[in-house]
Amino acid sequence: MKKKYLLETIDSTFVSSVGGFVNRFEEDIAKYVGVKYAIATVNGTAALHIALKLAGVSEDSEVITQSLTFVATCNAIRYCNARPLFVDVDRKTLGLSAENLEYFLQSNAEVRSDGFCWNKISNRKISACLPMHTFGFPVDLNRIVTICNQYKIPLVEEATESLGSSYYGQKTGSFGELSVLSFNGNKIITTGGGGMILTNNERLAKSAKHITTTAKVPHKWKFNHDSIGYNYRLPNLNAALGVAQLELLPRYLKNKRDISNEYQKWGHENNIEFVKECDNSKANYWINTVIMENKKLKEQFLKETNENNIMTRPVWRPMHKLLINQDCQYGDMENTNWLSDRIVNVPSSVNLQR
Repeated sequence: MKKKYLLETIDSTFVSSVGGFVNRFEEDIAKYVGVKYAIATVNGTAALHIALKLAGVSEDSEVITQSLTFVATCNAIRYCNARPLFVDVDRKTLGLSAENLEYFLQSNAEVRSDGFCWNKISNRKISACLPMHTFGFPVDLNRIVTICNQYKIPLVEEATESLGSSYYGQKTGSFGELSVLSFNGNKIITTGGGGMILTNNERLAKSAKHITTTAKVPHKWKFNHDSIGYNYRLPNLNAALGVAQLELLPRYLKNKRDISNEYQKWGHENNIEFVKECDNSKANYWINTVIMENKKLKEQFLKETNENNIMTRPVWRPMHKLLINQDCQYGDMENTNWLSDRIVNVPSSVNLQR
């Protein structure tokens, strides 16, 4: 890590949301992912909140997403006063299943004369589709993009865990009308806390920057705000850390892949299955994931490893099972429940001495 960037920021006295490193971090991320615009935020959840809002998610509408995800995905939907609408995942990618998405829409949705997609069961507008690249493994983006276009549903790509992953050679985070990254302390690169909104749409980019900076109308000395805004802008000090971290990303990605190769080899020798990238994608292997044979073995594995000071963790409790989401519609969750009973995440931190 280049400490000189942090010292340079401190010496400049611009350590909050105004400073050169915020702009530089945005430019560097946009160039790396392959999009025109990037807008830095204080965390990934804030980025997701604004991305959904700009995509048109509004009160009493619905957002299609997966139940096998971190709670922040659903929280951001709720911030817009909308409801999650859960569709099952794919066992290979761990993310939203294109097949199940298509089946759900064919069975439950219609595009009406207003040009929007509506849920025939709830009579609510389906205002966005929000797939997540779980643990850095890309979903089947081409099919999901095609389905969303067919049903006039904006795609917001939840790439918070997949920086460095690609699908048919194109970086994740570059497929959605809007996409989101996270730089939380546990991500492949970190700003301590931070997020990024990505888009190729100039109007959306300008709106994102405006409302994440309290919607203040630019003026040399006057204070005027033309809409409800949010204090979501990433501080310069955090951005300096991000610039330094991004320079190390190729090294981190190689390290992650080396770790994964060792796990895969060990798993093959011991008849233990690890999640692998699909043929059409390249994962960043942010977290290495074991698929145990059944729930009993999963619990035994978790118990024995943690008792021996090896930090392993189960996947999140599925969102459709949380009390806070009992007002949400969901279909057959066969794959979600199957994976929830079997997934164990194993230590995957990069080792810079490797």
